[in-house]
Amino acid sequence: MTAAMTAAPESPSGEPMYRILLIEDDLGDALLVEELLHDTGLRFALTVRTSLAEARTELVGSPIDCVLLDLHLPDVSGIDAVTAVRALAPHTAVIVLTGLSEDRAGTDAMAAGAQDYLVKGKVEADLLQRTLRYAVYRNQTERASAEAQAIRLRAEENARLERGLLPQPILDTSTVRVTSRYLPSATMALLGGDFLDVVEGDDGLLHAVVGDVSGHGPDAAALGVCLRIAWRSLVLGGHRGGDLLHLMERILVAERGSQQLFATCTLLTLDQDAATATLHLAGHHEPLLTTAEGTWELTAAHGIALGIVPGARSWPSTVVPLPPTGALTLYTDGLTEGHNGTKGERLGVEGLLALMGNQPSTDPAVHVDLLIKETHALNAGRHSDDLAVLRLDWGSGPTRL
Repeated sequence: MTAAMTAAPESPSGEPMYRILLIEDDLGDALLVEELLHDTGLRFALTVRTSLAEARTELVGSPIDCVLLDLHLPDVSGIDAVTAVRALAPHTAVIVLTGLSEDRAGTDAMAAGAQDYLVKGKVEADLLQRTLRYAVYRNQTERASAEAQAIRLRAEENARLERGLLPQPILDTSTVRVTSRYLPSATMALLGGDFLDVVEGDDGLLHAVVGDVSGHGPDAAALGVCLRIAWRSLVLGGHRGGDLLHLMERILVAERGSQQLFATCTLLTLDQDAATATLHLAGHHEPLLTTAEGTWELTAAHGIALGIVPGARSWPSTVVPLPPTGALTLYTDGLTEGHNGTKGERLGVEGLLALMGNQPSTDPAVHVDLLIKETHALNAGRHSDDLAVLRLDWGSGPTRL
């Protein structure tokens, strides 16, 4: 038995259409409910099914605003009926229909997830109208509240994860100015596989890392956070250079499980007193050095990425002399792998250097933001990758940006 009803003639303009599923095996009671719905003046479309099994298709696949549910069906009864309907249609309002002698059935059904209940034989049109309106409204409000709560919890979780991914630099006596930016590739995501950090060690030297875990998604992001935290802990524990990279690789291999993820990174140790920077490149590209004369890529020995050949320990060091005033920029390939505009080619390091050379002298933070904005504009959404940029400025003289 199925009936679809149009708007009652007296329904005001703009009255919502209520899509109602009545699950009732007594055809006489079903007819009474249908007549009462007509008397409410509501606009409605009514579908009648005589058992839960018959109603399963509508519960699972049809847009229903409210289920009117008899608690005594051929295939399920009592609270089990409410539980079954809620399991099949968790976002649909449920009003149960109880008998005159069932004193507790209605309240028990509401405890099981129904929005309200009506007692057969005591239902009038006005009561049905108010109950149906309220049940649908209450269900929509509960859904909106649950969604808002989920969004709030996700925002709090993302904030905690963001603090793990983008830590505050630990700077005690260093006068180096640190500027960092991080952008994940996925839309609406907060985390990616890139990582960065800056720590001043007990030796007075400034230590920095920028890295990139292969792949995308939550596994790469989790591994990136793990490696960042491991790097900070190991640096503060006194580990340096190849020994530090070896321990990071061991952690990577243990944490990646069966997935063949690997990571590239650049380690940098800045010694302001000696005016030098010591580099270890683990499958990563060289930093950029900016002075009053311009910006260029440093020349440094390359080592193997972490996790490619565990235990190889191939990470030679390079010591680079530094000017009294300057800046070092470490970055991941999300800054250079995008397109360079209309030519359809990758921007690359040469294109990045050209962009930096054309930018006016300005605050380092503004400079980094402008650089990212320009690379994104050239790329025009044709290529997407996580992006991390770390810029270290020292000295007080003029620096051409």
